[in-house]
Amino acid sequence: MIRWRRGEVVRVRREWPGAVELDVTTEDGEARALAYPALVGRPEPGDVVLLNTTALAMGLGTGGYAMVVAVPDRLPQDPQGPGHLVKARYTPLQATVLGADEQDSPFHEVLRDADSVDGMPVIVADLHSALPAILCGLYGTNPPGSGKSAGEPGCRHPPEPGETAAGPGGRERGKPVRVAYVMLDGGALPAWFSMSCARLRETGWLCGVVTAGQAFGGDVEVVTPHTGLLAARHVLEADVAIVTQGPGNLGSGTRWGFSGVSAGEAVNAAAVLGGRPVAALRVSEGDLRERHIGVSHHSLTAYGRVALAPAQVAVPVLPGDFGRRVAEQSRPLAARHELVEVPVDGLHEALRGSPVRLSTMGRGLEEDLAYFLASAAAGRHAASLLS
Repeated sequence: MIRWRRGEVVRVRREWPGAVELDVTTEDGEARALAYPALVGRPEPGDVVLLNTTALAMGLGTGGYAMVVAVPDRLPQDPQGPGHLVKARYTPLQATVLGADEQDSPFHEVLRDADSVDGMPVIVADLHSALPAILCGLYGTNPPGSGKSAGEPGCRHPPEPGETAAGPGGRERGKPVRVAYVMLDGGALPAWFSMSCARLRETGWLCGVVTAGQAFGGDVEVVTPHTGLLAARHVLEADVAIVTQGPGNLGSGTRWGFSGVSAGEAVNAAAVLGGRPVAALRVSEGDLRERHIGVSHHSLTAYGRVALAPAQVAVPVLPGDFGRRVAEQSRPLAARHELVEVPVDGLHEALRGSPVRLSTMGRGLEEDLAYFLASAAAGRHAASLLS
């Protein structure tokens, strides 16, 4: 179940909002460790720490850290203020947070009777690694803070501040586009684990992170994906929401045994709340597993079987035989959804401008370009719905 070790902090390697990466020594030798200061306090060199080394021993790629469970000799202060929403419930690390939808929240009245996201485009994807690629497609070659002018041929993307565009539900003309990320709990539970989220918030590519279900650590905490979308729209005032699980997708090689089935459920949530679901296909030309080559079986199951409401499925127009394979594999989804062919011209350039490193299953942009182009295509299509 859990491999327990005592360790001593040797040095702080790096940190980002919500997380500190450490070098620690244990009876097994030196290892990388990760601590969430909001849960356990901030470990310092020389501190003795209690570690969960299970993921490290298993050699997990995404989560291959020894996790700091406690700093026994220097416990953090008790939390102050309201908050009765318990996440990671009934585990040794259960924590209380202030949920946007609970009675003590200043947003409770906003969300109590909220029942619509006002036609907001909701981009749904399987993997967390799709998040920055979707944003690259959404902004095109003119990301926030670039200072470039919009309207380049072949690139449909949100307007820069000061430009005019109409958005979902009549978004005020001239306002910068606000994009929120709704993180589901199929992968990592703490949003703090994602360096991408921290950087995307810092650069203004995201207006906020909403953590739904058992996930926690976002700018806004909510009980369900439904209130997550409502909070994205009515609390963060987003024009677009992107929904994926956190880092660390779990798959089993079976038709139904993968955490990405939540993508289909997110389509249903977006539709029932009056949003416009846009489904990003998981596509790969570099995966060694046949079930993920072309259109992944994850997308075919999540959108073809789990999603009961119709979505617009962004089908990237990729070149050659591989592009024809993707188009052919996507065709059965037309029984329930609208297939939208999206040109990928200019998206490679946009992806190279990502403020975070693009990586999926250890493969970078050039090692699996098709994956990132497919995600960016969904962002590009959603941008076209704003005008």
